[in-house]
Formats: sequence, structure tokens, C-alpha cells
Amino acid sequence: MSFVDILSPACALFLDFDGTLVDIAPEPGAVVVPSGLVPTLSALHGYLGGAMAVVSGRPIREIDRFLRPLQLAVAGVHGAERRSAHGAVDRLPAHPMHTVERAARELAAVHSQLMVEHKERSLAVHYRQAPHLEALCLEAMERAVALSPGLTLLRGKMVVEAKPGAASKGNAIEAFLREAPFQGRVPVFVGDDVTDEAGFAAVQRAGGLGVKVGEGPTVAWQRLADPGALRTEFENAVAMKVARRGETA
Repeated sequence: MSFVDILSPACALFLDFDGTLVDIAPEPGAVVVPSGLVPTLSALHGYLGGAMAVVSGRPIREIDRFLRPLQLAVAGVHGAERRSAHGAVDRLPAHPMHTVERAARELAAVHSQLMVEHKERSLAVHYRQAPHLEALCLEAMERAVALSPGLTLLRGKMVVEAKPGAASKGNAIEAFLREAPFQGRVPVFVGDDVTDEAGFAAVQRAGGLGVKVGEGPTVAWQRLADPGALRTEFENAVAMKVARRGETA
């Protein structure tokens, strides 16, 4: 089943960013947004009546920077911050991260291949340049999170991240679905990482569809090979549905 078959004006579309809309890069700031992506998303946003949101581990400000001038509804930092389709921003309470940050900085001081990313309400240690340090990063962050009330540890692709315990992509999607223009629609969530599994489960509980990008076990009911395959599906949907609808309007 393709996105031409799945998408309709009755859908609400939720999208992860890294590894889904764009290809994974060696470090977070190095991702490349293909030239046609923003116009394609803009067309789909109009076709869906505004019922499109990015649900990402990145902060909202970074999603806006990569997708400018398009400004979508966004759940950032795994749902720790969320901007509605009408621009209202909600943030979960911040929890002290001194212990986690100290542990991460000490680790990076010894292993220069590690990258520490502070996102205000979360802190991530990326080990993409040193995959052999996975166990060490996991152990250090687990110890620090255990000493940090209100925080939980989230594992992703070559990253471990301390975040607020109440933050999850599934919770963020459920919050969007209680609001216009998402309310009452069939939800579709596309993601690539283990951090997206809660989102897949949430949309499928609501009668929608999860779409996994790439390999690996998943609860999602559909799968695409890679971000390029997703972008092609979107381009086809725009050509075959969005443009056609505009011609007949």
C-alpha cells in the first residue's frame, strides 16, 4: 500500500524528522534537507487542511530552522514541548539535569568522539562516531538518570538521552488528536527509530496506521525502505492527489 492509497483529506499525518523526512547525518547539525521537501510538505499540509505535525526528538526551534519558511505543528524533544496547529506552545516541567550533564561531560572529556547535546529539557549523548562505546554510554547515563528524579532514559539510533518521564511521542500524538484540526481524523505516523514505537502504538490504538522507515523490529503495520522512499511517496501523492484536487476545485 502506497501513500497515494493511504492519504486522504480525512487523515492526520504525523512525521518524525531525522531518518524519516531526512537522511541520518554523522551529527545532528549536518543533516541536509532536500530541495523539494519543503514545497512537498507545504502541498500536503494544505491538502490535509493543516492536519500535519512533526513529532521529533529535536527542539521545535530546530525543526522550524530546517523547514523554513514552512511552520508546522511540532512536538519537540520527544513531546517535552509541543506547538499546536494554532501556535500555542505547551512545555512539560523541567527537571534538574546537573547529575546527568556532569556524567555526560565527564564521559565526553575522556572520549572525544562522543557528542553531548543539551536540549533544555533533555540531554543526549551521541556515539555515532564511536559505536564501540555504546555500553559505556548506556551504563554512565543509566547511573546518572537513576539519581535524577523525574527523568527517564531513552535509547535511539547511536544515542542515549535523558528526558522527562512524561514525555513520549505517543503522548504528544494523543494530545494533538484531541485538538483541531487533528481531532476526528484517521492518524498516520511515520518514523524510523525505537523512539517512534510509542507513536506507532498510539496511532494504531486510535484506528490509524504506523509506518516504519528502514529495518528493525516494529509494531508498525507498514514499512518503507528509507527516507528517499518516503519522499518519493510524498511526491507521488502530491502529483496524483493534491494537484488533481486543485484542478477540480
